[in-house]
Amino acid sequence: MLRQILASDIQDVIEISFYDSIQAKTIEEATEMQKKIDKDYESGNSIAWGIVDKVTNDIVGICAYFRGLDKGIGELGCVLLPQYKGKGFMSLALQLALNLGRDMIGIKRPKAITTKQNEKATQLPERLNFIKIATVQDNAIAYKLKPKV
Repeated sequence: MLRQILASDIQDVIEISFYDSIQAKTIEEATEMQKKIDKDYESGNSIAWGIVDKVTNDIVGICAYFRGLDKGIGELGCVLLPQYKGKGFMSLALQLALNLGRDMIGIKRPKAITTKQNEKATQLPERLNFIKIATVQDNAIAYKLKPKV
């Protein structure tokens, strides 16, 4: 399940709170980052969701679209708390995000970028029907969604 990240969630997501590739180190930094993320949403530049454990309603990760939303493009990014990795949360969340992007936001060309070092993250786009299109800055891989035939 995906939902808005609330102020009451910030304490639980500090270690996965990022803005412009900078990680929050304190609750204050995470709170300021979330305010920027909310402002970006309001201006139509991005949309971010908390990935929710249906049993506990806790945020276990974050996924977002950013860059190019106004052109029907969306870079899909995601991060998961370490204790929830390998439990299927990310695959389900990204499939939901892909569906929402296509059906409600108007994203026609979703893409993703992962680092080569994160082997699990490089497998995820391929499981979701993405194809590798480029190596970026020697340590990252860019993907685009395969066109439907």
